[in-house]
Amino acid sequence: MVRLEHAKSFRDLVVYETARKLAKSIFEVTKSFPKEEMYSLTDQVRRSSRSVGAQISEAWAKRRYKKHFISKLTDADGEQQETQHWIETAEDCGYLSPEQTQKLNSGLSEIGRMINSMINKADIFCNMRSSITDD
Repeated sequence: MVRLEHAKSFRDLVVYETARKLAKSIFEVTKSFPKEEMYSLTDQVRRSSRSVGAQISEAWAKRRYKKHFISKLTDADGEQQETQHWIETAEDCGYLSPEQTQKLNSGLSEIGRMINSMINKADIFCNMRSSITDD
C-alpha cells in the first residue's frame, strides 16, 4: 500500500498552501477596487479564490472515497477557473493592469495543474487507511 508519509493533513499539501497565498494576494489587490464593486466583483473574486483552498481541504476529508475526492478536486479546479474569469473581468474594468492579471492567473493556472495532477494520481491519495482505523 502506498502511503503519503509527507502529508498528514491538507495543510501539508503544497497546492493548499499555494491556494491560500494566492487568495491572500487577491484580497490585497481587491482592496483598491471601487466601493461600488464591494458587493459584486470584489465579493465574487474573493469568494471564488478562497473557495479553492476550501474545496481542496474538503477533498482531503473525502479521500476514503475516490469519486468524492475527485469530485471535490474538480470543484476546486472550477473555482480557480472562475477566479481567473473574475480577474480578467477586473482587468477589463480597468481595476487591474495586464501585468497583475497575468501574475494572478499564472498562479491560478499552476494551482489548476497541481489539482489535475492530484486527480490523475487519486489512487495514491485514496488508497490509504485512515489514522483513525490504524491499529
